[in-house]
Amino acid sequence: MCGIAGILSREGRVEIAPILRRMLHKIRYRGPEEFGLYTGCGIGLGHARLSIIDLATGQQPMSNDDGTKWIVFNGEIFNFVEIREELAARGCQFRTNSDTEVLLRHFEEKGVGGLNELNGQFAFAVWDTRERMLFLARDRVGICPLFYAFHDGDFLFASEIKAIFADPRIRREIDPRALDEVFTFWFPLSPATAFKSVFSLPPAHWMTVGERGAVRTGKYWDLPESVETGKDVNRSEAELAEELRVLLMDATRVRLRADVPVGAYLSGGLDSSVIAGLVRTYFPENELRTFSVRFNDPEFDEGHKQNVMCAYLGTRHKEVLCGGEDIAGIFADVVWHAETPLVRTAPAPMYLLSKLVRECGFKVVLTGEGADEILAGYDIFKEAKVRRFIEAVPGSVLRPLLLKKLYPYLKHSPAQALAYARTFFMAPPGVFGKEFHSHASRWNITAMGKTFFSTELRAKLSGAESASTRISRFMDEDHGFSSKDPLTWAQEIEFKTLLPGYLLSSQGDRMLMGHSVEGRFPFLDHRVVEFCMKIPPRLRLRGLKEKYILRKGLTGILPPEIRNAVKQPYRAPEARCFVGNGTESDLAALLTPETVRTKGYFDAEKVSRLVEKCRMGRAVGFKDNMAFMGILTTHLLDDMFVRHFPGSGELSEGEIRTFHREEERN
Repeated sequence: MCGIAGILSREGRVEIAPILRRMLHKIRYRGPEEFGLYTGCGIGLGHARLSIIDLATGQQPMSNDDGTKWIVFNGEIFNFVEIREELAARGCQFRTNSDTEVLLRHFEEKGVGGLNELNGQFAFAVWDTRERMLFLARDRVGICPLFYAFHDGDFLFASEIKAIFADPRIRREIDPRALDEVFTFWFPLSPATAFKSVFSLPPAHWMTVGERGAVRTGKYWDLPESVETGKDVNRSEAELAEELRVLLMDATRVRLRADVPVGAYLSGGLDSSVIAGLVRTYFPENELRTFSVRFNDPEFDEGHKQNVMCAYLGTRHKEVLCGGEDIAGIFADVVWHAETPLVRTAPAPMYLLSKLVRECGFKVVLTGEGADEILAGYDIFKEAKVRRFIEAVPGSVLRPLLLKKLYPYLKHSPAQALAYARTFFMAPPGVFGKEFHSHASRWNITAMGKTFFSTELRAKLSGAESASTRISRFMDEDHGFSSKDPLTWAQEIEFKTLLPGYLLSSQGDRMLMGHSVEGRFPFLDHRVVEFCMKIPPRLRLRGLKEKYILRKGLTGILPPEIRNAVKQPYRAPEARCFVGNGTESDLAALLTPETVRTKGYFDAEKVSRLVEKCRMGRAVGFKDNMAFMGILTTHLLDDMFVRHFPGSGELSEGEIRTFHREEERN
């Protein structure tokens, strides 16, 4: 992974090189090893490199042979070896051993149509000097970030929002609609971001921007339409399990391609254990190093399962121990990197984990992210299935007993008392349509935080589309739910919302790249995704057994204790990290009545009552904790990005290793 930035400006409007140096300076941690610039008449491209493939060459920005196309690229093309061989067979000659050059030459030959042939995680931009056209694209799932903004006809793009804000012309203002969405879905719906002036290119999309400002966008990939039909629907469980194992093995194999060592995260859960087990079983030539986070609080710790896996695999293992004070101590840095309000603290331990990885000399790790979305691993899918089962026989006395099987890992689970569980889980979806019943309980709980919105913020939202209307349009832009199996539709919601909007961004790329570490995700190989979404739903979630087909294919790769374990989602302590734990974090000062009134986003009296409730240890589950975190992080974001954005430092001339200047046009 790297950092990219660029400007397409009307001729002579701005001096591009100094702005690019400031943009790269803001994200230098994404690629601290080399910096490169390309500037021309009204165009500039910048690159901060984290060297993983072809360490000696492969510097960017990179051009084709005649200098008519220039590329900056963040990410990896995992099948670049195969694409290179195909290009070479057609007479193409290469100057480097990098996947960047392969990507550029592949794009030069096939254009937008070649995107579907890429197996990778990427965000890249290509400038065509003849057409005077900028082309941008982002990977299918949304692993690599790509943001953009317009100002008076000028177009800016970058891997992170702070790089765009390095241009002082771009207005820094938190978007009220984004807060409405964060306090519902946990993140703003793409292409929106937390800021009014900046947008995100959605996953699986491309964009072209012409010299005179003409913009076109398109989508090049989507999840499969339906489950397999015909003879494939009758394939045995054993056949499906074997094909999934083979696909995952190959997805892991290509993600081990690197000219630096590759480590692996090991949470103790099934997903990361599968990836580590595949490496150890099928690619023993790779000396496997594993890394994990532990918690002082046993409610969140999975150390026992981590130890079981380490002993089984015989890996060299390192762990970081995390407590509430650790989370509070780094949380300002976490929000700086996330660039959005957060309703959970879960990104913070991941930030500490990537720091450990980098300190151990690694800059690439494999992770198990994505398995829950494509193999129905979350309790939210079980909850929806149980609800449908109960609703089919409304008068049944026995069927509601299944509710007690939900969320067994929660200390204060709503399933503990059956009467409350029926009220909680069987509630109507509220403002959300019936197509979102699977997710309505999560969104409704998060939305309780909106009761803290100030009168001023409510006024700004008055007349705007509701979050429920926006999510309906967001999902219906692809196709409606009516033709889909309920489980498939629920998975698609999760895959297109929380996965790219939060898990791969705030909890993924941003926490990894904050310490110059690249994450790689075998479960998100598009071949694996497409295959899993075509497995018959009854075999993705068999009864209430999640990831059934995956577990069936793991004999000999994982110990039975891990293979058969019930999922315990990754969580971290929340409000008590900042107040009410015997000490009080300095960040609590952001929640004083005076500060709350000055910032204007929330109601000072209501926030004071919430803070006191948390201080006394009486916070109620997700509702209070998410509201507390959302308020605190909105204030942090306001402080760092709106009111006190750091000065405009820039790379020095000496730090820029490669610099290319386009010939001025006649």
